Amino acid sequence: MSSGLVQSPLVSLCVSLATRSSLFDMAFHVPTNKEWKSATGPISSILVNRYGSRPVVMFGGLLCGVGMISAAFCTSILQLYICVGFITGFGLALNLQPSVIIIGKYFLKRRPIANGLAMAGSPVMLCTLAPLNQFLFDNFGWRGSFLILGAILLNCCVAGALFRPIGAGTALAKTPVNEEGKDALKGKITEDGPMEKKTEEEEGKDCFEKVNQYLDFSLFKHRGFLIYLIGNVLMFLGFFAPIVFLAPYAKHTGIDEYSAAFLLSILAVVDMVARPATGIVANSRWVRPRIQYFFSFAIAFNGACHLLCPLASSYTGLLVYSSFFGLAFGMVCAMLFETLMDLVGAARFTSAVGLVTIAECCTILLGPPIGGILIDTFGDYKYMFIKCGAVMVLAGTFLFIMNYYNYRMLAKEEKERKKKEEHLKSVRTENEGKKNWNKDSTQDGPELEPLRENGEGVKKEMNGTNEV
Repeated sequence: MSSGLVQSPLVSLCVSLATRSSLFDMAFHVPTNKEWKSATGPISSILVNRYGSRPVVMFGGLLCGVGMISAAFCTSILQLYICVGFITGFGLALNLQPSVIIIGKYFLKRRPIANGLAMAGSPVMLCTLAPLNQFLFDNFGWRGSFLILGAILLNCCVAGALFRPIGAGTALAKTPVNEEGKDALKGKITEDGPMEKKTEEEEGKDCFEKVNQYLDFSLFKHRGFLIYLIGNVLMFLGFFAPIVFLAPYAKHTGIDEYSAAFLLSILAVVDMVARPATGIVANSRWVRPRIQYFFSFAIAFNGACHLLCPLASSYTGLLVYSSFFGLAFGMVCAMLFETLMDLVGAARFTSAVGLVTIAECCTILLGPPIGGILIDTFGDYKYMFIKCGAVMVLAGTFLFIMNYYNYRMLAKEEKERKKKEEHLKSVRTENEGKKNWNKDSTQDGPELEPLRENGEGVKKEMNGTNEV
């Protein structure tokens, strides 16, 4: 949604304030708030772990509105970087991650469908805001457009206020009335005793331990998390660049400006349908147990579309490419966070998404500029599409192979765990049988007394013989 909000006013301001129009600059300017949004991911995760999703989303919506409204008064690109790139990007980070995190707290059985439906909001707004941006720019100029879009983004505060927390607050609300005094007394004891002890323990911790309390760095020892992280970092090197250069590529082939913009609309419409559809497929009993394979296929399919794009020399070919690209793009976006949650679990997902986004921001930042350099160097867009396609096919292949290895290791570990549990259970059963036998032998009735006396006599005779 952020790209659709800022793209038209941003491009207009860049044209009015600067005379540079190289492809490298264009590639660098458009996705700025995406990189800042990814870079501030760990901060968002820490805040969510500390304060919960509701206040973080409300504060993020406030930052988005302030950043966009401040952009209306900018007089240079540097100021626009600060307002739209940093302030609004930080606000978007505080909106995105809590929204994804809270899905994992509300849903388990139908979580892939919930993720797909939630992710479908981005292309919906992209389709809606594209004509709205043009209307606002034609009637109010780029300054008025930023003011109105900032007011729209302030509605994120209202959306955040609707986030109902799940946990201690809900449990306390269900406490019976006749136990209020008991609970209040327990709360007072807890505050007077253990809370002071907890405060002393926190004071004794160093800075790293305090950060690790809210951001779980032990995830870097998690095999599945590391596979996901490496594959995604590689994938994002070619993920966003084709979107940035699709319309310029169409113009380069001789297509008019409005027809080139229509390609992005086709992409967004297909993307809007593909995300919830992918969630439904991923939630099926055939796909969900091996959802990592489905995610790997989606990435490789995305790369294959880019590799075939240079063959589309006509407008009809570009329409077909945009349709398949929208399908592949929607498939990846629908499963991007679901696969991570499947690997690390809902409890560690907050920390995992923060650590992943800080690693991804580097390749998100480098992807479009590298594409712009290739276009400027060779004077042709096909090398950029080939680069993006090759990188994504490589990432999909890597994830497929490593996820196969991970599934094999998990099955082996599960088999060993069950074998160990069965062994412990058999030992426990054997020990209980011995205890029961000893207990029965000591509680025998008087009818067995003659047998005991005969047994003791035999033992004494044997001892006497041995002594002799």
